[in-house]
Amino acid sequence: MKRDKITITTTSFGKYGEKPLAPLRSGYEIVLNPYGRKLIKEEIAELCRGSIGIIAGTEPLSADVLEGLPGLKVISRCGTGLDNVDLKAAESLGVTVLNTPDAPTRAVAELTLGLILNLLRKINEMDSALKALKWEKLMGNLLSGKNIGIIGFGRIGRATASILLPLGCKIAFTDPVAPDSPAWAEKLPLNELLDFADIVTIHVSTKDMILGRDQIARMKKGGWLINVSRGSAVDEEALYGALQSGQLRGAAIDVFGQEPYAGKLRELPNAILTPHIGSYAVESRVEMETQSVENLLRGLREG
Repeated sequence: MKRDKITITTTSFGKYGEKPLAPLRSGYEIVLNPYGRKLIKEEIAELCRGSIGIIAGTEPLSADVLEGLPGLKVISRCGTGLDNVDLKAAESLGVTVLNTPDAPTRAVAELTLGLILNLLRKINEMDSALKALKWEKLMGNLLSGKNIGIIGFGRIGRATASILLPLGCKIAFTDPVAPDSPAWAEKLPLNELLDFADIVTIHVSTKDMILGRDQIARMKKGGWLINVSRGSAVDEEALYGALQSGQLRGAAIDVFGQEPYAGKLRELPNAILTPHIGSYAVESRVEMETQSVENLLRGLREG
């Protein structure tokens, strides 16, 4: 008897444990991404043809791709963002779209803390120097006492604040839709936040540019910037200029306008660059994959 087909397009699904795949093994034909990288449209069409469900990564699930997949009932995004899915097209085609907004929260928040500490103590710069046989001691800065400006105060922004607050930081945030302001964090308009913050960290879901040339120029001289949300949130050219000139002391960027990234920020020793790995902690990854399977099965039952 022919089994219904489920295609999993993420690059490493099930790599860190069998738990996520176990509920699918007995009832479905499972097709995994054979390329080990983000799929292009033609590969999506080939792999997903005949599938009733897709557990999706960040590949483009545009209207033309979805229209070429008759019989598709559910897209379960293994992750938070849905900007790679044409939601209007999915709705018109009767395809349910679900995501896993909770599972990556702690992993991204802890990555943010790690990047901040790395920037402040110049760990990556001294690591590179030592490996080049240069015994060079660089003076860093303490995290305690710093003003932290958080752009986007949803799950990840709040989790980041909760980690930084006990370390002696003062927290402010800006978010047009945040429903409330806790007693330990001040809500500010963006420009006032930039005036306030020694360290700005971005945790937005929008694809809009948040920090353009004017906003970056307004940041405190000698400040630091972290972006672990959307590549489109920061003007990369303006950031390059600010880091090169010394207006900003450092930046850590996990997301880029074009990925894989091959731009000029790679030239700068005060820029820490990581390849979009916010959720890449084993525990978080397994939980995110498990939730994406649970969402898929629930969507198929209820659809």
